[in-house]
Amino acid sequence: MKQAIGYVRVSTDQQADEGVSLEAQKSKIAAWCELNDYELVGVYEDAGISGKNITKRPGLNEALNLVKPDMALVVHSLSRLARSTKDCIDIAEELKANNCDLVSLTEKIDTSSAMGEFFFTLIAALGQMERKLIGERTKAALAHKKANGEKYAPIPFGYKEIEGKLEAVKKETELVAEIVSKRAAGATLRSIADWLNDEGVIGKQGGKWHASSVSYVLKRQEAA
Repeated sequence: MKQAIGYVRVSTDQQADEGVSLEAQKSKIAAWCELNDYELVGVYEDAGISGKNITKRPGLNEALNLVKPDMALVVHSLSRLARSTKDCIDIAEELKANNCDLVSLTEKIDTSSAMGEFFFTLIAALGQMERKLIGERTKAALAHKKANGEKYAPIPFGYKEIEGKLEAVKKETELVAEIVSKRAAGATLRSIADWLNDEGVIGKQGGKWHASSVSYVLKRQEAA
């Protein structure tokens, strides 16, 4: 009997969704293994972790380290495995190099067959294209809001929100101009942050100033 290792993942906002819950994924993986005469030797999980970065998922890394030649890595769907075509293909190629198979239940992919390998590459590419299209639509919506003076991000220093519109705050815009002037004169980001803190200027989020928050103000001025 062949052996398989299961891998399951949910991001924070998916944990309450029964369709992709850890238990639902585990149950479907176990059922597939029983139906296809695989011994399920272990299931590894990443709970509340995004799929964007495969290096920061201990469950996935452990599963990949433990899968052996002639074994299969079984996942509920490609979206549980990775969120980019490159990561999906890298994982599949790593498994193939070790004579292991990749099985994705939702897409009915089994890379032990030539057709399964082809569909894996195709579906992963389509998934990434869909996410890029969503990203493009989001950027277009934000650009539209920006062009119309609407709030499109956390309220930046120098502005306040009134009925969904950004309006300049004179005292803050004067400080922004002084920040730009100090930077142009050669002041470091840290020294500007220290100056603002010494002056008792409160950041937009209510905290102290840091080099990163000064940098954000400067970058926004450059983009304006």
